[in-house]
Amino acid sequence: MSVRAGGCNAAAVPIRTHIAAACAALAAVLAAGCGGTGAASQAAAPVPTVDRFDAARAWSDLRMQVALGPRPAGSPASRALAGRLRRALPSGRFEPVPGGLRNVSGSLPGRGRAILVAAHYDTKDIPGFVGANDGAGGVATVLEVARALRRAGGPACQRRVRFVMLDGEESPGPGDGGDFARTGLRGSRADAARTADRLHRVIVVDFVADADLSLPLEALSDPALWARLRAAAGRVGVGRVFPDRVAPGVLDDHIPYRERGVPAIDLIDFDSPPWHTVRDDLDAVSPRSLDAAGEALVEMVRVMRRDTCPGA
Repeated sequence: MSVRAGGCNAAAVPIRTHIAAACAALAAVLAAGCGGTGAASQAAAPVPTVDRFDAARAWSDLRMQVALGPRPAGSPASRALAGRLRRALPSGRFEPVPGGLRNVSGSLPGRGRAILVAAHYDTKDIPGFVGANDGAGGVATVLEVARALRRAGGPACQRRVRFVMLDGEESPGPGDGGDFARTGLRGSRADAARTADRLHRVIVVDFVADADLSLPLEALSDPALWARLRAAAGRVGVGRVFPDRVAPGVLDDHIPYRERGVPAIDLIDFDSPPWHTVRDDLDAVSPRSLDAAGEALVEMVRVMRRDTCPGA
């Protein structure tokens, strides 16, 4: 995952007028003091009351990515992972990203503008950095959400879902420089430019595997969409993971879609000390966290898909 507007420098985030309300929320948080999202949950994530998301398989997918080692955009390890992701996603395909990179997309059929569920599959170009949380956790969650929704099926009237594994979220090299909005977010900027007019809502899944998982509303995310996620989390017994508070804004893959007018949210627990260090390994993550985030997402998207059905 990448620079968040210089840590707590709200002025560094290039925001358009349609997310001014989110910026106001960010400003309120920053006025209370810079320094992260607050204390993370001090206990393991709760066990969900439903079992639609296969946490064991998601954990296996996370471990598979870590076993590939560092996966900077365009590297042989990243290209190998992209091939595996294309085979794993329903109707998987590659989509070009400028600079020789490629997103990996899949979809479930339906009507109307699609719900997009996305994660980035590249890792920061830091020697020894395997991105167990920052990269692998989000990808593993999206893969298993896709499988769960595919198994669930549903009526033909329900909304289409797209899944995209984004390349080039991290800026090249070990540092971020002063223009992350241009040098990073490469896959999401390319996808948003191509598809924003065909999208209904966007859900970006980023830091969701860390052992002490807490996912408050990220201040540059759409509040109404996040409220639907929090309600879904409550229905499946993991509401504690989604506390009713606002965390500082993060310059992440949801921003290119929001700048094009698509309501989008970012699931990110940025109170993650191993961020961009070699300590972001298997010791920093938990299958319980994947399960909590995954079950909430499956419930949310399952219900949202049926908004297009008569009488929903």
